[in-house]
Amino acid sequence: MSLKFPNLRFPGFEGQWEAKRLGEVATFAKGKGISKNEIVDDGETECIRYGELYTFYREVISEIKSKTNTAISTLVLSEANDVIIPASGETQIDIATASCVIKSGVALGGDLNIIKTKNNGVFLSYYLNSKKKLEIAKLSQGISVVHLYSSQLALLNLKLPQLEEQEKLSGFLSLLNSRIQTQKKIIEKLESLIQGWRERIFSQKVRFKNERNSFSSWEIKKLKDISIRITTKNIESNKNVLTISAQYGLISQLDFFSKSVSAKNIDNYYLLEKNDFAYNKSYSNGYPMGAIKQLINYKKGVVSTLYICFRFHDYINSEYMKHYFDSGYHNVEIEKIAQEGARNHGLLNISITDFFDIKISLPSREEQTKIANFLSSIQEKIETEKKIIEKLELQKKFLLTNLFV
Repeated sequence: MSLKFPNLRFPGFEGQWEAKRLGEVATFAKGKGISKNEIVDDGETECIRYGELYTFYREVISEIKSKTNTAISTLVLSEANDVIIPASGETQIDIATASCVIKSGVALGGDLNIIKTKNNGVFLSYYLNSKKKLEIAKLSQGISVVHLYSSQLALLNLKLPQLEEQEKLSGFLSLLNSRIQTQKKIIEKLESLIQGWRERIFSQKVRFKNERNSFSSWEIKKLKDISIRITTKNIESNKNVLTISAQYGLISQLDFFSKSVSAKNIDNYYLLEKNDFAYNKSYSNGYPMGAIKQLINYKKGVVSTLYICFRFHDYINSEYMKHYFDSGYHNVEIEKIAQEGARNHGLLNISITDFFDIKISLPSREEQTKIANFLSSIQEKIETEKKIIEKLELQKKFLLTNLFV
């Protein structure tokens, strides 16, 4: 059978990739259940639970997150080169997640399909996660809970190069993945750094000085005293519908969702200008009291009237306020007025009057500027590093598309 070659190939490799079913080149096993209660920090045996494949691991598993003291005789232990795929999950596409365990003796939890093969397990993981992801998803069954059985995986059609070429490909992709993980750690350290500085600055454990002496004491102001509420309707029919993203702030729905998910009629939406703020009363992970974000990347945009929108007076440094809200220092005030028992559809029950009565810690304008400049210099470094990781992820996506048949 004549097979095409991948779009990209390392020099020195020739010959067609061989068509095989996964069941012809692998045997299958199942992991054994390890409950959450059996996970302990000082456990003697490293272990992998199926949920961690979605949240923690990628194609190569070298550092193990969890440990257990469960008797080894009751566990299913890995052999180096094992490939694991969830046996159940919430969606078809999520369940199609493969990882190669490169060390022996790791306990593999229940709801894990274990693939054992003489082929390169790292190569197989990258291959299954890219070219074969949709095919694996289609093999799964179920509605509310999706299941994937080894008998279905055995039917998966593959095209495999010789082992030497598999090793070359897996080594190259692993190096790229390692660079991506290093980049993530750089960003995590910078984000930890800026949050640490925000906490020290807004709690006034650290104070800035001018060239001659210290700045004046901070004042406590109500939000309504230093800002005005925005209720300007979308009379100019602006089509740039914004949504609040934890990572990107106020961002266009077209950029965030690749489509608009707003109501058909947006004439009654609030019209925002650059540097205006909006508060989304929806609570989520990392934002237990909702999120307040500043419009930075667009000249204008519109938001749902579910948002509370406002603009600071000219004598307030809006960049300082952005960092103040990003620190979460205002959450203590929001918590005082949030009616915990009246949460509805993920929204905090907060009145507009109460919101504008929250108290803000405010230094002098000159100190506001110094604080904003200092924190923004770190934020700019974070954004630079994020652009690097975006490029690396694009490179990986391109390679995964073109290195396999």
